[in-house]
Amino acid sequence: MRYLPLAQADREAMLATIGAPDIDALFIDVPESARLGGPIAGLPNHSPEMLVERELAAMAGKNLTAGTVPFFVGAGAYKHHVPASVDHIIQRGEFLTAYTPYQPEIAQGTLQVLFEFQTQVARLTGMEVANASMYDGSTAMTEAVFMARRVTRRKKAIVSGGVHPHYVAVLNTLTRFTDDEVLTHTPSLTSGTPGDDMTTLIAAIDTETSCVVVQNPNIFGHVADLTPLAEAAHAAGALLIVVVTEVISLGAVKSPGEMGADIVVGEGQSIGNGLNFGGPYLGLFACRDKHVRQMPGRLCGETVDADGKRGFVLTLSTREQHIRREKATSNICTNSGLCALAFSVHMTLLGEKGLRQLAAINHARAVQLAERLARIPGVELVTQRFFNEFTLKLPVEARPVIRKLADKGVLGGVSLGRLFPGVAELTHGMVVAVTETATDNDFDAFEDALDEVLA
Repeated sequence: MRYLPLAQADREAMLATIGAPDIDALFIDVPESARLGGPIAGLPNHSPEMLVERELAAMAGKNLTAGTVPFFVGAGAYKHHVPASVDHIIQRGEFLTAYTPYQPEIAQGTLQVLFEFQTQVARLTGMEVANASMYDGSTAMTEAVFMARRVTRRKKAIVSGGVHPHYVAVLNTLTRFTDDEVLTHTPSLTSGTPGDDMTTLIAAIDTETSCVVVQNPNIFGHVADLTPLAEAAHAAGALLIVVVTEVISLGAVKSPGEMGADIVVGEGQSIGNGLNFGGPYLGLFACRDKHVRQMPGRLCGETVDADGKRGFVLTLSTREQHIRREKATSNICTNSGLCALAFSVHMTLLGEKGLRQLAAINHARAVQLAERLARIPGVELVTQRFFNEFTLKLPVEARPVIRKLADKGVLGGVSLGRLFPGVAELTHGMVVAVTETATDNDFDAFEDALDEVLA
């Protein structure tokens, strides 16, 4: 229960306890010139709780939400069906109470779930080891770049133009005051292979390169064979970091580990977690076993107790709290526990067969819609090899088109001009995502609305 000390008697009791004569005395160290002289202009006075709820609900009602209209927005966050059983299971008391795994004797349920989550992520990504999760996909990518620097003792990271620009922005922010060198390629809408030309990426690798960062499927939806890139990076002593923003794709696309990736990071939101207005989300992080000592975050392991019974513990947690600061792999001290639990529960319910079926449905539905939209006069399908997301090149700028589609009750995609401001070539590009939640009626509404807007 919340405690709201609103009564005057409560205030007087607290002031007496700390020895202050009145509330104003608490602000004596704030210069008079920095204090407000009265209420903030335009800010309404307090209202009864029921009235506040009604006003906020009215404001929220102005939004066009994903669950109420045909929805084709992706670009890093995807609307998938999450079974009601997932929410039911993660709210069980065993999971909600024993939340921190520092005391293994009372947190066996949490530790076992994280252990199984790690196994699932390792299997999905084709890697040998995975940690207990990171905050989200973007911070996981940045931590991977830092890890590559520790492994190779080099400072230059080459970033593909097909990596989500928000991920790149996080990387640039966190390396702003370091001596890391981040070289980001300019994306292109070259038909069939939007993003980066693989030959150009390979040519940029040299003996100073710590890692090459590439997304698959990339921000344009393009799926690539990364094997030649991995071979070129390894020949120069660099690591290949692969980013996956749509984890459902790993049910159909060859895993990054099979293509030679050294570190795989991604966003796990698609499994078990709703859109949630942008978070909280779930960062995935996996790597080769030989690099595990440089992996950030925490790692849960299986052991036996004094009686020989199976148990689970934290086996690796190389942050400042546990080891000397200069030896810490990062300041990441926790993991997205509840989101990881939801991921693991949903993945367990799906199983390998269910995941592959779900991925197949996503791909098939995306192909159907792409073929329909590409028949609209002036619309060009740019992405030829894709999973459930593709890029259209419109005859006009995409941002006004997307607004007009929303006015017609269709959330039709994401403008590349919005994602890459300043890149003139991309202003006509629109990224469209299709999941199992899109119906035939949604397809009809989208096609009709886009045809009408472009007419």
